[in-house]
Amino acid sequence: MAAVWWCWLLAAGCLVLPSGAQEAYEQLNDTYKKGVDLAVEKLNSHVGINHHFLFFKSLSQSDIQPGFDVSYIYHRFYLKATRCPRGTVDTSNCPFRNDRPLMDCAVCYKTFAGAVETTPKPYLHCVRKPTLTQEMRVVRVNHCNQMSYSNGAPTLLASTGD
Repeated sequence: MAAVWWCWLLAAGCLVLPSGAQEAYEQLNDTYKKGVDLAVEKLNSHVGINHHFLFFKSLSQSDIQPGFDVSYIYHRFYLKATRCPRGTVDTSNCPFRNDRPLMDCAVCYKTFAGAVETTPKPYLHCVRKPTLTQEMRVVRVNHCNQMSYSNGAPTLLASTGD
């Protein structure tokens, strides 16, 4: 009887774990979710990746809103491997693996009216956590800073009209 009870508890625990795996993702703002989705799609389409990756944790977030419904987004976060194979469509039952290094990702992009703009091209950089160097971090931030709004840029208020 004890073995049956133990098996039942183990099965119930397995059902609880996957549902919490995406809890952190669901708490993200929709604007940040779009950047995470870009990273997950890119990483999971890579030929050398065997397991499906999902959002694990945010490290830093920033957005600049210069006006006119435009935002410049920077998001640094971790992706973590799951037990599901690459290309899995339904990720609701994909528990995280603890035997693989985290992927440290940084993404920056411009949005207009909530949609990711193609110009400037969104920047995405993911690398295994142990191999991330301080130099890589500086390159990421510098690249994203070059995309962002500057006070001297022309705006609609500077236009003279027809």
